[in-house]
Amino acid sequence: MTTRVTLISPVVTAALREARFDDDVPPDESALVAARAVAGDLPSAGRVLVSPSARCRATAAALGLAGTEEAPDGWALGRWRGRTLAEVSAEEPDAVAAWLSDPDAAPHDAESLRDLCARVGAWLDSLAAATGRVVAVVEPEIVRACAVRALGVPEPAFWRIDVPPLTATEFSGRSGRWNLTAGRPLA
Repeated sequence: MTTRVTLISPVVTAALREARFDDDVPPDESALVAARAVAGDLPSAGRVLVSPSARCRATAAALGLAGTEEAPDGWALGRWRGRTLAEVSAEEPDAVAAWLSDPDAAPHDAESLRDLCARVGAWLDSLAAATGRVVAVVEPEIVRACAVRALGVPEPAFWRIDVPPLTATEFSGRSGRWNLTAGRPLA
């Protein structure tokens, strides 16, 4: 049987505008206006999941989605959390270079890209156990890691996938064989 998984990326936040590693600050009210505008346009789902971050929870609420299950948390970036990419690059250029080029690197003392992709890929595959439609509001890195799994590409391809705010990325199929429809705007 076919499972359909629609992953919705959350609204933009100040951290994203500043190229800051997420520090779980909720979005401002103006960012949620666009989500409220498309609240009735989402596909119905048998399961609604929401990542635990403040912006995913706020986006889901603005979309009128009542998530009863928790979706995966975003990428654990350890001591870089809350800092801008420019700050970290200035202080640790070799660490940033390793992080961007080696999927096993974890210079921030947290999760490597390979670990993120494995964790999220296993989650995507677990959704195939039940048929029907799943809608989940998740961080963009979760969408990117799911795309890596669905396409069966090496982890470094993660860096070449853009996931704009308030877009839906759809996966259909089953564990081991996913089809991908990328980045449909909600608005």
